[in-house]
Order: sequence, then C-alpha cells, then structure tokens
Amino acid sequence: MIDHYEAFMEFIHKKREYKPKLLLHACCAPCASSVLELLKDVFDITIHFYNPNIYPYEEYVKRLNEFKKFANIPVIESAYEDKAYYEAVAGLESLGERSKRCFSCYNLRLKKTAQLAKEHNFDYFTTTLSLSPYKDSNKINEIGQNLAKEYEVAFLYSNFKKNNGYKRSIELSKELGLYRQNYCGCLFSFEERKKSTI
Repeated sequence: MIDHYEAFMEFIHKKREYKPKLLLHACCAPCASSVLELLKDVFDITIHFYNPNIYPYEEYVKRLNEFKKFANIPVIESAYEDKAYYEAVAGLESLGERSKRCFSCYNLRLKKTAQLAKEHNFDYFTTTLSLSPYKDSNKINEIGQNLAKEYEVAFLYSNFKKNNGYKRSIELSKELGLYRQNYCGCLFSFEERKKSTI
C-alpha cells in the first residue's frame, strides 16, 4: 500500500530546477502559516481565498484581512458567494462536523480552486483544509483527485496536520499575532460551538 504522506514528503524535498506554480486554497491565516512555511521554498505560491461558508460576513472580512499581516505573496480573492454555499449544503444542515455537509463544502471550495488553477496555468492546486484535526484529510484528497481529473490540473496530496503541522500553526499564530477563530467558519459550526460552551 502506498504511503501517500511519505510520497508527498519525498516530492516536496525533491531537487528541481524551477519552482512549480501552486494555487493554495486557504481557509484562514493561522492554517496557512505552517503550510506556507513547509511549501514556500518548493513552490511559487499564490493563495486562493474562497470561503463562502464563513458566517457572518464580518468574520469573513476579518479572516481575509489577516493574510495582509504575514502573507507576502499574491492572494486571489474570489467573490463571497454565501448563496452558493447554502445551496451546496441544502438538506445537510443538521449534520455535524466531518459529515457530508462538510464534504459538500470542501468540494465547493476546491472546485473553484481547480477551475482557477486551470484557467491561470498553475502546475498544482491544493488546500490548507487538511491541517485541521477537525477535517477529514482522506475525503479532501479524494475530492481533490477527482477534480484534478475533471479539470486536468494536478492536485497536490495534503495532510498538513502530520508532523505537528497543526501545533506549528498555533505557535506561528502566537508569534505573528494572528487572529485565531474558535469555530470552523460556517453558521452551523458557529451554532455548534455556542451549544458546546453553554
């Protein structure tokens, strides 16, 4: 059986004459921090900020603005299409974290990233989502691979939580003074978080 993470580590440490162009979907600055630290010497990175799931809009703006604090690389912001998000998860609202509701959200955001990667001739696309211990990395990678075939652009396997990636993101957030939210981002995770603190 292939150890995808070992193959990923071998790939990013492989010597090459040029930096491949990577479109990195990012959900927030804290998650992006340790991923960028890992990949910045390997890829020519552009961040794609497409997160129509984030609720409320003020939270979306707050997370977007955090990239200006530390990410000295290009950021493409796609439109805040919260209607598209609610349509994507229609009928799944009552399901919890790591459910089909989340999988539909991953697909929505990764699909837009794959489209952009294809349109702008990126060599690869991937996402910071796999950094979170609350996200299903296997499902993220499955969706990414399917979209890679559909859009004919390579998907970079990711499980950024490995080798203390999530812990490193917490350390970097403190070092850089980044705003670190206490819920995933959507209305449903916001409500779930409120219930768990009552």
